[in-house]
Parts: sequence; C-alpha cells; structure tokens
Amino acid sequence: QVQLVETGGGSVQVGGSLTLSCIPSEYMKCMAWFRQSRGKEREGVAALAGTSGTVYPNTVLDRFTIFRDNVTNTMYLRMNSLRPEDTAVYYCAANSGSRCYSLRTTAYDYWGQGTQVTVSS
Repeated sequence: QVQLVETGGGSVQVGGSLTLSCIPSEYMKCMAWFRQSRGKEREGVAALAGTSGTVYPNTVLDRFTIFRDNVTNTMYLRMNSLRPEDTAVYYCAANSGSRCYSLRTTAYDYWGQGTQVTVSS
C-alpha cells in the first residue's frame, strides 16, 4: 500500500506564498494536488507526470506550480498570490501510472491525509 505524507500547510495573508510537500513511500509517476473547502467537492489544482508535463485549472494557473525533486522523491506545490478562496484542505494524490495529467479524483488510487491552508485578509 502506497503512503503519501504531506507537510507545509499553515496560515498566510492574502498575497502571500506557501509551499506544500508530499513524499510517497515509493516512486509514483502520476501525481497531483487536490483541495477541498468546507461544503464543496474536492477539486484538482495541479497534476504532473514524471518530471515534466503539468496541468492546472484556470483558477490557479500562473499562481500555483507543481514540481518534483527526483533525488528526494518529493513532490511540491508552490502557491503564490494566495487568495481567501484558496483556503482549503490540500491533498496529495497518486496513481500507478496509467492516468497522468488528470484533475479528477477518480483517476487517483492513493491519497495523503490532507494539510490545512488558510488565507486571511
């Protein structure tokens, strides 16, 4: 069973930045970040395959960056220009490699425990 461990959540003011980290227990080619705010469905905010190729929804395009460090097998989500509507629990997700670049929850088999991000004005 693959395990994903997330770190890096916290509180930040509007316009600030935050970086989340996710370490899988083994290499996973297809990984993504999702978020879920109170009363809303979980939504994808970034996905990658290998060390290149990324996809973002318009809501975070040019503000969020997903990337991976292959040396440490760590995936990151760099979040800039944060807004109150970015407040949510953020989840790391992975699948075995057949469904990369997806922002759908159904594409992923493994999930982290979630980390809270709060953006205040």
